[in-house]
Amino acid sequence: MARAIVGVIGGSGVYQLAGLTGVREERVTTPWGEPSDVLRFGRVGETQAVFLARHGQGHRFTPSTINYRANIDALKRAGVSDVIAVSACGSFREELFPGLFVLVDQFVDRTFARQTSFFGAGCVAHVPMAHPTSPLLRARVAAAAAAEGIACKNGGTYVCMEGPQFSTLAESLAYKAVGLDVIGMTAATEAKLAREAELPYAAVAMVTDYDCWHAEHGPVDVASVLKVAHDNAERVEALLRRSLADFPAEHEACPGGADRALDGAIMTHPDARDPELMKKLEAIVARALAAAR
Repeated sequence: MARAIVGVIGGSGVYQLAGLTGVREERVTTPWGEPSDVLRFGRVGETQAVFLARHGQGHRFTPSTINYRANIDALKRAGVSDVIAVSACGSFREELFPGLFVLVDQFVDRTFARQTSFFGAGCVAHVPMAHPTSPLLRARVAAAAAAEGIACKNGGTYVCMEGPQFSTLAESLAYKAVGLDVIGMTAATEAKLAREAELPYAAVAMVTDYDCWHAEHGPVDVASVLKVAHDNAERVEALLRRSLADFPAEHEACPGGADRALDGAIMTHPDARDPELMKKLEAIVARALAAAR
């Protein structure tokens, strides 16, 4: 089996990985452009880890201008086997209160202005997305939360909006009415690309607000998000540190086959594949093409 290397993607308020030792920074070049930031390699306990700040240091990129393809490709090239991604989110349920962590298991994607696939004209692929996050990774993070006494819900549906504006009241009420749980601007895009890259993915959504539906709490703003994110900092650090410290040394096969998602997914005949696109896809498709030979 391959060794486990855990990629951690930090969202709003999470710009470093606490407990990462022996840190080495490297800017990984990808055919999709520049990642959001340098990759930070090191260890948490005995577990090899790679940290990437989703929005870049100083929060330079909006949800729509993040180069998600470069970020995921860079992690793949770095040898990452599993991805734990942390992001801020709003809640549509009273019981999903600010400070709670939700381990997302479903997405509704409402984005429209970003690239959500590595594939396209010259190489068409359709990966399964019925279960977009890894149950094994979620279980590991949930166990870490329990061990640290951190309030956490394993499971929830995340609607991914384009942003960068927050919701209108009509949108917030509509999402609440249909039974969605939380809202954010990044995780669904990452989940789709991670699936194409055959990287098991877990999304840790940190509830920072009640969007704008809750009359008593009022509409969300940056100040309220940052305050809760700041208050969450120690819990996020503890959750990630425990999750990584307890991680197995070898990568475990993902239930549902996220780490083999390209098996049978590439539809374009080898003779019809665009050589330039295939060169860009080299890191993404290498395992699947080797297995198909």
